Amino acid sequence: MQVGINLLCLSGFIEDHHLPQIRRLKELGYDGVEVPVLRGDPSHYAWLGRELDSIGLRRTTTSVIPSPEASPISSDPEIQHAGQKHLDWALDCAIAVGAESVGGPFHAPIGHFTGSGPTESELAHGAEAHHRMATRASANGMFLALEHLNRFETYFLNTMDQARAYVDRVDHPAFRIMYDTFHANIEEQKQPLAIAKLGDGMGVLHISENDRGIPGRGHIDFAEIFSATRKTGFDGWVTLEAFGAGLPELAAATRVWRPLFPDFETLFTESIAFIRAGWKAAA
Repeated sequence: MQVGINLLCLSGFIEDHHLPQIRRLKELGYDGVEVPVLRGDPSHYAWLGRELDSIGLRRTTTSVIPSPEASPISSDPEIQHAGQKHLDWALDCAIAVGAESVGGPFHAPIGHFTGSGPTESELAHGAEAHHRMATRASANGMFLALEHLNRFETYFLNTMDQARAYVDRVDHPAFRIMYDTFHANIEEQKQPLAIAKLGDGMGVLHISENDRGIPGRGHIDFAEIFSATRKTGFDGWVTLEAFGAGLPELAAATRVWRPLFPDFETLFTESIAFIRAGWKAAA
């Protein structure tokens, strides 16, 4: 497996002044980084890709649907088209940065609700858009890892029963699911059973503690999660996701108003040691 870290702990938009901290990640033994693609253009991500090459870090990306006016699951043709254009942009940026996968909740706008679960029409429109996106991703040597979210952030994809069914609906070898331990901690009764349900549909394993802080300090049983994941044969990206305070891009969804770790050095060093030790112990 490869250990990554979601750079949202630093910022929603990675710039030159973040590079010293990213170089520290390489020194600590991280294999790669998960680059947030929330704004900007492909030329910026091409620059970042060159910087990451020079540091020696592999990368994946994560993206969201920015608003209800650009939702690929909408039945309104104009909105659906805007959503498809947004997915194309996210993939353009991922290609430019040299990503191995595109992850995140790029299915429906975060924090937007209709008052019920996903309709058959929304599932059909989403599957069509994601099959198209997966086809293009595959042609560029990449895969998709769509992220389920808890019920307080979306109504579209919450559980592994839903996720497994959606993988089957999209029906493309480059389409998988980003399993996130924070969201599953809310929605699943037993995470090992949820992981077994998803099976070979897992594309990325997001390691996120129950409070979004340093893994191992909260109540999530990561030993059983690592064990269940290894039993599926998964050997891909195991990526830390922890949030710093005051990220404007995600504050409405994450509700992070306080520091969740004492400093970046503690987050970086303690987390990679915890993940590598836990994965090894689960063998």
